[in-house]
Amino acid sequence: MINCTLKPSPQPSNTEALAGTVVTALNGHGVEVDVVRAVDLNLKPGVRTDMGEGDDWPDVHGKLLASRILVIASPTWIGRPSSVAQRVLERMDAMLSETDDHDRPVAYNRVGGVVVTGNEDGAHHVISEISGALGDIGYTVPGQAWTYWHLGPGPGPNYLDDDRGHDWAASTGRAMASNLYHAARALEENPLPAPPS
Repeated sequence: MINCTLKPSPQPSNTEALAGTVVTALNGHGVEVDVVRAVDLNLKPGVRTDMGEGDDWPDVHGKLLASRILVIASPTWIGRPSSVAQRVLERMDAMLSETDDHDRPVAYNRVGGVVVTGNEDGAHHVISEISGALGDIGYTVPGQAWTYWHLGPGPGPNYLDDDRGHDWAASTGRAMASNLYHAARALEENPLPAPPS
């Protein structure tokens, strides 16, 4: 899971709190989850896997290649994914030109999902943007592989400050985790082949 909050550690993250419900559900399926808080890293701008000295992305890239499931968690800011989420997706762009030993794009046979928080509307837009980017890169995004929380349009309280809507977001998060797990298992048993040349 890549948490794309704007808040550096150790500040509490609303996005990480909701994402934690998905982590717990994935753990329940026997999935080990590593959470990366992207804002704590030096992720240089660019669209290559390694942007040179001091770039922390190569370690994240290694974790992506070691994982069958990726969840990107982002707050909503002005109706859009966070700038950190955009940076992560831009760095993942390099994966478009990487292939495995069977000439498949490296993101093939991996699944992706999205967690969104915010005290403003726009969650479905953020889900669509991130899901679309993951699909472009080669991830399979199963149906209903998302959860979100907000209390409607306009400013309002944060996830950690208000219990309203938590039950729905947690239930949707559990469904998301189940869909990701079972889609990943299906792709492991019946992997996508390399694209026809």
